[in-house]
Amino acid sequence: MSYARPRSIRGRITALITLLALALLVPTAVAEGAVGRQAIADAIWLEARQQADLTAAAVRAGTTTDPILPRMGGATLVQVVAPDHHVIDASKDARGLPPLSSVWPSASDPERDLQTCASARVGCVRLSALRVLPSADSPVVYAGRPVAALTSTEIFARLFGIQDAVLVLLAAWATWQVTGRTLKPVEVIRTDLAAINFNDLSGRVPEPSGDDEIARLARTVNGTLGRIENAKRSSDRILSRQRQFVADASHELRTPLAGLRAELEEAQMHPGETDLAALLDDAMGDVDRLEQIITDLLLLAKVEATGDGERAHVNLSDLAQREVSERPGRPQVRLWAEPDVYVSAVQAQVVRALRNLLDNAQRHARNGVEVHVGRCGGFAELVVSDDGPGIPETDRERVFERFTRLDAARSRDHGGTGLGLAIARDVAHAHGGSLRAGESPGGGAKFVFKIPLAES
Repeated sequence: MSYARPRSIRGRITALITLLALALLVPTAVAEGAVGRQAIADAIWLEARQQADLTAAAVRAGTTTDPILPRMGGATLVQVVAPDHHVIDASKDARGLPPLSSVWPSASDPERDLQTCASARVGCVRLSALRVLPSADSPVVYAGRPVAALTSTEIFARLFGIQDAVLVLLAAWATWQVTGRTLKPVEVIRTDLAAINFNDLSGRVPEPSGDDEIARLARTVNGTLGRIENAKRSSDRILSRQRQFVADASHELRTPLAGLRAELEEAQMHPGETDLAALLDDAMGDVDRLEQIITDLLLLAKVEATGDGERAHVNLSDLAQREVSERPGRPQVRLWAEPDVYVSAVQAQVVRALRNLLDNAQRHARNGVEVHVGRCGGFAELVVSDDGPGIPETDRERVFERFTRLDAARSRDHGGTGLGLAIARDVAHAHGGSLRAGESPGGGAKFVFKIPLAES
């Protein structure tokens, strides 16, 4: 049975509909044939009775002809038979025949329908036997037709059979066409889906119009492809960040480690000529730098991985006020802030971004740093400006790359790891904002940090 079952859904549905049509139409055809045969038989019996009635009326009126002329076209066998069973009169087709039947209707039951095969000459005959008078010497009229002439009932049966066979074939053909048309989008979806590979998940399957099962399937497939594409993109970003972290760590940690190793090896080779205090100071400086670089790299990885972490309503104005007030030394930092500029953010990350921007500005300012906090459209805007040498326009994007230092003024001797601006921009991006570099009114550098305002 498993080998006989069609493999395709289209074939299975067509086979099922065909079997259902056969199960419904075959009994219908049999019933129609039976009803048709019965209707024709009833018509034949009625015709025979009518002819018998007409002939009996003619006998009673004495108006019979010789031979008897049948008035009903189908009932060609007509006889008038006396009580002694000899034929008094007959139609042309029944002339010379013995009585068509020996059945003799009684006065209480003057009419009988019967079928007899007594005559070898005409074969089986369907007759209506009618007693002409109620008296004992009444003749009987036999009127009917041969059964062999009743093939019209078989014609009707064949017509019904042909009709039902055609209906079954039409049902199978229509089902095949309709299911083919209905399942065509599924084949298109299958073909397009098979062409999509893991290296390029941007492809989508066509979505038929409407809201049927196939349209919903296409939308679900596209939604799944979108989620897979997003997951792959996220996975690629994570792998890229891991590779970047390893590259950054190996690149930036190598120099202080090499310097520390060289100092220790030299002290080991010339212990008597080594100033232990100076060695320890240099070694601690290298260790501090290593620790700062590792801390910044871990913070970058954390911001990238958990930028959408636990957020809270943060008053950026108060945050800036607190950071500026706690910032010692020169150059001086001046603050202009609109009151109550709230953002939805991870506070520790925003604080780190603000500190990095202030550190960078103070490191390169000549006389002072200015900080402005306000609203700009749907964003909170934090602007940090200095009056230092500024950043050439061609380098205003490059400064956000990790470990980028534009000149000697931006060197390790000034205390930076080269990660501060990269951390600040990643914090802005993680919060759905931006960080861009520009030129301050005094010709120095200006950094504009934007993140969305908190919903009130």
